[in-house]
Amino acid sequence: MDGNGRWAASRNLPRLEGHRRGAERIFDVIDECITLGIPTLTIFAFSVENWKRPVEEVSGLFKLGEFVLRANLARILKRKVKLKIIGNLEEMPDFVKEPLKDALIKSKDNDVLTLVVALNYGARQEVALATRKIAEEVAAGKLKPDQINWAELEKHLETAGLPDPDLIIRTSGEARLSNFLLLQAAYAEIVITETYWPDFTKEEFQKSLAVFAKRERRFGMTGAQVQPAKTL
Repeated sequence: MDGNGRWAASRNLPRLEGHRRGAERIFDVIDECITLGIPTLTIFAFSVENWKRPVEEVSGLFKLGEFVLRANLARILKRKVKLKIIGNLEEMPDFVKEPLKDALIKSKDNDVLTLVVALNYGARQEVALATRKIAEEVAAGKLKPDQINWAELEKHLETAGLPDPDLIIRTSGEARLSNFLLLQAAYAEIVITETYWPDFTKEEFQKSLAVFAKRERRFGMTGAQVQPAKTL
């Protein structure tokens, strides 16, 4: 959800105002996903690298996140949205961590949309942790080295049980993955838009989906295999 700070700067507003406006867009996209029957939406809320930002901005982001969650929890539950967190939640401040844990419990049986929030998340860190867990199982004799394959590694990732992303949308013209779902995104389609996240309305979301719908997804096959010639 990129471009909050630049959106604010272009309007001579504080960066945190950009983040506040950006938070409003999340619910537009959630509602559109529900309308279209999209079952899983992942938002990258805070990366492990974001700790490098100015202390006042990081603190402001956490306070904003806590406020947005408390103010919109009833809205999330009413829409039957199930919340899931990927990333190290334990390192987050208690005033953010506790309402998140409460929301996880209250939404666990919802089944209309799974909202995955990547919070204090980094794909490299995720893979390192998964590898460590596998190494421990091998050392304990629970797993043989020749049993390690993608399926085994996938079971140890934080996204275990979730589908791989079909589409990754990067707003504000960013053209990199930024340590986001590096393994899971192996075959994801990437759509880049110059629109800043605070301006990313459901109409902008629909434009990205339209671009995605025109992509031919071959997964290593040829175009003829994916779309065989029609016979009369």
